[in-house]
This record gives sequence, structure tokens and C-alpha cells, in this order.
Amino acid sequence: MTAQLIDGNALSRQLRADVSARVTALKTQGITPGLAVILVGENPASQVYVRNKVKACEDTGMHSVLERWPATMTEAELLARVEALNADATIHGILVQLPLPAHIDAQKVIEAISPAKDVDGFHIASAGALMTGMPGFWPCTPYGCMKMLESIGYDLKGKHAVVIGRSNIVGKPMALMLLQKNATVTICHSATKDLKAMTLQADVIVAAVGKRNVLTADMVKPGAVVIDVGMNRNDEGKLCGDVDFEGVKEVAGYITPVPGGVGPMTITMLMVNTLESAERMK
Repeated sequence: MTAQLIDGNALSRQLRADVSARVTALKTQGITPGLAVILVGENPASQVYVRNKVKACEDTGMHSVLERWPATMTEAELLARVEALNADATIHGILVQLPLPAHIDAQKVIEAISPAKDVDGFHIASAGALMTGMPGFWPCTPYGCMKMLESIGYDLKGKHAVVIGRSNIVGKPMALMLLQKNATVTICHSATKDLKAMTLQADVIVAAVGKRNVLTADMVKPGAVVIDVGMNRNDEGKLCGDVDFEGVKEVAGYITPVPGGVGPMTITMLMVNTLESAERMK
């Protein structure tokens, strides 16, 4: 049995078409959703991510502002820029690209963003809203994973979901989103004693630790759904995930590829969050 692919590129195109239609409708009311992206320093990966986010805005008809600042920018200067964007009525979403230079407290910067414009879903108010089931912005990567599960018509009620990873950006919010859909959720991490024993029980596995081959075929129950959030490089320098794709696809029922899986969905959900921010503010 070979797993069915959950194609993140195809799903992204569908969702972005819906975003574009809603953006067009908002524009007839005189509102253009706006996203501000702040990039501090010259991190090559960050430059690629930022370029893709700005292009996605343009493709869906949104307004984008890209601010590039040198790595020497002070924390006070960055906080002042965030405050100015909080007050800018043409901006509905603010994203400060991480990582930041070591002399800047990233958490302090995230908390300075207005929760109403926290389209990354990293603010403590957004985390609290997710925790308590209140309206708020969901972090884009796990939100994209949920959309992928939804796209295959997967009913999570009563299913056992195992999340490998406990970061604030993916692992923890992923577990909460799965819980909201009535899954039984296990979070595994570097201190988990027997990861294989956990994953073999799982109907759904989300691998999000940034480590190649953390999940192999012998760790997967036949027919399980496997979502690969990892972004790594193999020995040939090619992009790969956390999952041994070639092995696991022969056991799983569904699997996401890398590239072309969760990656494009992350940026798409950023567009969705920015659009919904604009719709809330109108």
C-alpha cells in the first residue's frame, strides 16, 4: 500500500483563490487588507521566507509593506516601529520575521504587537485564546496542518493523535487544535522514553522537531495519517522533512511531502489570518 499524498501546493491554490475573492469584496467597501513584514538582519533563509510572504500578498490582491533593517537595529528602535504599525489603520497584520539578532528580546517584540494584528498567532493573548477556545489568530503552521486534515475529510473525533515536538510555534498549538476537534492527543519530545511505542498507537502523527528521519516506517501504524512539518537538508543538500518519506509512504494511509506539503500552507494561512483581521476591523 502506498500512501495518498496530501498536496499542500494544490490546497494552497484553492484557499488563496477564496482569499482573493474575499479581498476583492473588501476592496469594494474601500478596505485593502494590509500586511507589514519587518526583517532585521541578513539571514538568508529569512530573506526567502519574507520574499514569499510579500509575493503571496501581491498574488491575492493585498497590500504589503516590507521593512528591512540592519542587524545593528536596537530593540528600542524595533519596538518603536511595531508601535507605529499598531497605530497604522492601513495595516491589519504585523509580522516580525524570526530569528532576531541576539541583542533583541524576541518575546518582548512579539508581545508589543497588538493582539488584533498578531497574524502569526504568537502573542500570549493568541495563545490564551487558543487554549480556552476563544476567537483569535491561530499560528499559521499548525493551522495549515488542520486544513490539510480537513481537506481529506478526516474526522479526528476519538482518534489518537501524536505530536512529535513541543515548540510554542508548532507543537503546543498543534496539540490544542487537535484537542479542539476531540482527538486524544499525546505530545512527545526529546525526553520521551519510547517514541516508537507512542507513534505505533497513533492514527495521526505530526512530526515537528527539525530532525531528519525522526519518524521511520517501523514506527507507523498501517493506514495512519502522517503530517511532516520538518524542514531539513539531506546529505545531497536537498530539502527534506522529519519523516523518512520513502519508507513511511509504504505504510501510511496519507502523507505530506517535503517540499510541497506544509510549507506553502503556512504562508497561505498567514494570508487567511491577515484577511480575517481586515474583516474584523471593518
